[in-house]
Amino acid sequence: MSKTIVSELRARAKPWPRGNRYEDFHEGQDFTHHWGRTLSEADNTLFTALTMHYNPQHLNVEIARENGHMRGIPMTPMLVFTTVFGMSVEDLSEGGGPFLGVENCVYGVPVFPGDTLSATSRVISVRESAKRPDFGIVTWATRGTNQHGEEVIRFERSNLVSRRKSVEDSR
Repeated sequence: MSKTIVSELRARAKPWPRGNRYEDFHEGQDFTHHWGRTLSEADNTLFTALTMHYNPQHLNVEIARENGHMRGIPMTPMLVFTTVFGMSVEDLSEGGGPFLGVENCVYGVPVFPGDTLSATSRVISVRESAKRPDFGIVTWATRGTNQHGEEVIRFERSNLVSRRKSVEDSR
């Protein structure tokens, strides 16, 4: 594409804010996140290799079975976490603002290839930021389940979330 066309496109482009803002959240508010994600053996192998998580029970079916996983190789726990976390982003933190951390992360039943994960979240805390007036701090409790409704993970996470006024002012 020529520089002229790119310049014209940029000049006509309009910001399209995505996600919720601080004012959209209230304590006790529930979210059911998108349609879910079925994990495969390939997902686990690639994620395990890319993150250098070389626990043999996540790569070797015989070792997994020796450790009591008769269904085969269980998914790497970090893959379960990032999958469930990722499903929540569009509803919770896509509006912008720094991630502040995760607490109280607890894993439930193991996840195996072919399992489909779903996620729900509840707003557990909403407060203004003392140091960043254009943001508020929101904390959510997120729960991931498999296709049988069994809990595979739960955790709490917090983000600075943009206030609506600060987003509108930047246009």
